[in-house]
Amino acid sequence: MTQIDERTMANLDVVLEEICRSLPHGGDHELRKAIAQKLLDSALQGNRTLGELTDVARAALAEMTKRSA
Repeated sequence: MTQIDERTMANLDVVLEEICRSLPHGGDHELRKAIAQKLLDSALQGNRTLGELTDVARAALAEMTKRSA
């Protein structure tokens, strides 16, 4: 497994919090965990900027909320 540097970890935290902010109570644990996993997978593939990670998180949220609708 590739190392995630501190800057990327900070970006992951910022993006997860920002995306979940719009959800009631910040989203439930399972939803947050699934989005976090998508973010981590993407970061390990080299997507590490705030913009790239935000795009991934938005897509993951859209996919998961579409499934539950």
